[in-house]
Amino acid sequence: MQLLHAPSCPRLCFQTPNRNSKGGLLSLGKCLQPSTANCCFQPQKPERWMWVSDKRSVFSFFAPKATSVDASSSAATGTAEGDVLKALSQIIDPDFGTDIVSCGFVKDLLIDEASGEVSFRLELTTPACPIKDMFEQQANEVVARLPWVKKVSVTMSAQPAKPIFAGELPAGLRRISNIVAVSSCKGGVGKSTVAVNLAYTLAGMGARVGVFDADVYGPSLPTMVSPENRLLEMNPEKRTIIPTDYLGVKLVSFGFAGRGRAIMRGPMVSGVIDQLLTTSEWGELDYLVIDMPPGTGDIQLTLCQVVPLTAAVIVTTPQKLAFIDVAKGVRMFSKLKVPCVAVVENMCHFDADGKRYYPFGRGSGSQVVQQCGIPHLFDLPIRPTLSASGDSGTPEVVADPQGEVAKTFQDLGVCVVRQCAKIRQQVSTAVTYDKSIKAIMVKVPDSEEEFLLHPATVRRNDRSAQSVDEWTGEQKLQYGDIPEDIEPEEIRPMGNYAVSITWPDGFSQIAPYDQLQMIERLVNAPQPTAVQS
Repeated sequence: MQLLHAPSCPRLCFQTPNRNSKGGLLSLGKCLQPSTANCCFQPQKPERWMWVSDKRSVFSFFAPKATSVDASSSAATGTAEGDVLKALSQIIDPDFGTDIVSCGFVKDLLIDEASGEVSFRLELTTPACPIKDMFEQQANEVVARLPWVKKVSVTMSAQPAKPIFAGELPAGLRRISNIVAVSSCKGGVGKSTVAVNLAYTLAGMGARVGVFDADVYGPSLPTMVSPENRLLEMNPEKRTIIPTDYLGVKLVSFGFAGRGRAIMRGPMVSGVIDQLLTTSEWGELDYLVIDMPPGTGDIQLTLCQVVPLTAAVIVTTPQKLAFIDVAKGVRMFSKLKVPCVAVVENMCHFDADGKRYYPFGRGSGSQVVQQCGIPHLFDLPIRPTLSASGDSGTPEVVADPQGEVAKTFQDLGVCVVRQCAKIRQQVSTAVTYDKSIKAIMVKVPDSEEEFLLHPATVRRNDRSAQSVDEWTGEQKLQYGDIPEDIEPEEIRPMGNYAVSITWPDGFSQIAPYDQLQMIERLVNAPQPTAVQS
């Protein structure tokens, strides 16, 4: 039995699901009140039954569709602008599964019909987009096929760097689009090597990148890179830290603070890491790669809670012992709602005498992928040059950009770029409000389920100290305190786990996805008003 609330009915109702012959659910609503004269559910009327597929939500047509401001309504008018936009809508983003016009990529469209010249800009989600050249080529080709077009000019650009949710972040992190943690939860598996080479691979793809070495007890970054300035500087006016720089990548490490390795207790370390990370002048970054310290203790939890991590990359080795520790780390990220997007199995094999040898066994990386549901696995071989480059201060992908190791990191970089873009897209559209039907639409990331919630019901289910007494559990917010016609003023993502909903009375409600999934849902809601695109 599932609690429901329909917009046309002031009563709380329940829905009893019954499975039909096609494997779907037949939903029949019944009112808890004795009188059903004005109820939204009338059991005697067969039209109140509806079929809901197990595989696809009945509300899937409510999914929001982003549109470019330049698209306007010209596509439907048969004008030259409409012809160009219709042609460009043939290009599908393989990660979002939507055409580039609906994604809002087309900007600054200018058309001179007299001369047959067309110019526009494609603004992608990241400058490191691995298929930006393909987009540019396809855009030129599809527009050039229009009979009246003589010349096509396409400019490529990327969206400004900004996190999905910047409101409550420290100033130093407010212009960073994606924060990627590289973690192993076990020392000595090559985590720092992967973090540094991934960062320089992303930089080579055109992104603005920074690296934060979060290991205060044993910082690796000063050994693996060779910046001219090996000391962090302070901005006395702003009281902020100025990162050092090597080959265009910004670097911050306790090892650059002039104190080598720390000898201090855990709480002090957490404070040092927090200060180094949040008060540094990172500027605009597309990716900040965090080299996580080993383990799953207080320092790791503090990092995950202070920083809105976009995704995590897990590093392991073939041994069973490494897998056991890595599995703990994956569970930690899972509880903190941080998606693990790739596994890197380091030191997995070497080639000699025409044969491939596996000195540490096989299967640890595959186990992580299979048991933890992480979709991508990358193998790194045992290479003397990879170890030597880490000791020499020049990352392997910089020293040998055409080598086998660099190609593996290139594949890893493409994976990280694509997965981060998909995660941001899912999070930004997970919870939205549709004014035409006065309902909050929810599509939780990594879930196929879509459903609708009544705004008043969401507001009444707030579990903060303002609504529920923290000591007694007594409900302070009463049902009648919230008007039925209340509407949210703003809905903003908060990392990968919740949204912040601002209400007309000024109250800001934190609504985790887990809580939204438990709230009674709307059924038989009216169809949204069609929007011209």
